[in-house]
Amino acid sequence: MYLEEKDLAWAQETLERTAHKLEKVAQRSAEKIPYTTVDGVHDDKSGDKEIGWWTNGFWGGIMWQMYTLTGKEIYRNIAEQNEKKLDADLMDYEKLDHDNGFKWLPTAVADYRVTGNRSSKNRGLLAAGNLAGRYNCAGKFIRAWNDWPNSKVDRRGWAIIDCMMNLPLLYWASEETGDPRFSQIAANHADTAMKAFIRGDGSANHIVEFDPASGEMIKSYGGQGYGEGSSWTRGQSWGLYGFILSYLHTQNNAYLETAERIANYFIANIPDSGLIPVDFRQPEDVKLEDSTAAAIASCGLIELARQKDGRQQKIYLNAALKMLQALTKNSFNWNEEEDNLLTKCTAAYHDEKHEFSIIYGDYFFLEALMKLADKELFIW
Repeated sequence: MYLEEKDLAWAQETLERTAHKLEKVAQRSAEKIPYTTVDGVHDDKSGDKEIGWWTNGFWGGIMWQMYTLTGKEIYRNIAEQNEKKLDADLMDYEKLDHDNGFKWLPTAVADYRVTGNRSSKNRGLLAAGNLAGRYNCAGKFIRAWNDWPNSKVDRRGWAIIDCMMNLPLLYWASEETGDPRFSQIAANHADTAMKAFIRGDGSANHIVEFDPASGEMIKSYGGQGYGEGSSWTRGQSWGLYGFILSYLHTQNNAYLETAERIANYFIANIPDSGLIPVDFRQPEDVKLEDSTAAAIASCGLIELARQKDGRQQKIYLNAALKMLQALTKNSFNWNEEEDNLLTKCTAAYHDEKHEFSIIYGDYFFLEALMKLADKELFIW
């Protein structure tokens, strides 16, 4: 992958500044598993009630990336602590769902890849086995959420675009065990997602409901986006990055082509500012931003660029650089006394709260910079 000298210099300088801040943040948040910040201070979801929160692997992922970058033991120690705390989640069936990849790829599997720790391998395989157990044989998809307390909505047949990012846990499990069942389930889900989630223009549905008995597709939902048929940008990012990852693990060209379709749609909708809205089809008078969508899409575009050359590679890299540079100028907290990096993350369009810090935005921003500098630990 070729980067122009000025772009490489920018990426390296920005990575250095980010790493300098993260060293101070790590010292302050060493005992936490953060999701967001309150008045610039990380919260903590490592307690019994919140240990199953789906984002609880990203802090460990940041620490493993920083350990890879610097070799400093503080990061490894924090990452290992994060991983062990997640055992309380791993042993609670009701807390396990389609997001096992988000929790244990950046923690246990990353640990195993770096250190060869057998306990970490065991954790990763337990999480993969549970994820595989969510597979619906009739519909060839992985079920999303568990039943929600006090909810009358039947979600047994629900699948979501986010799950494309969890499939690498299954690919890894097949690679480690030599058992093709894990990768077969992952590929079947990806095939279903290509047909049911990705529209003709390259945009993506967030939620698709299938009949859990017959597997027949029933309908799609707007989910965390503006509405049914809209274009939730983080969902586009999950699809873009998720399909290129499925291609890397399988070499199935259909996944590469799907990633390109999503990427081309995404790039065509990037505003001149480079700042990504919560939904590409939100009303024109709504200016809500989602920094996480920009960071995740940048990772996917950089990975896609690695598979291309010439003009195509340049298009994908330039789009990623445009978004990352816009984030650093407009939606980034350089104050080293506060814990977050990105400032304008949005979890869902219809939530009451918008444009705040979220840990996975910080993780994917760091990963994107490390990809550009060719220094990242490949976690997925």
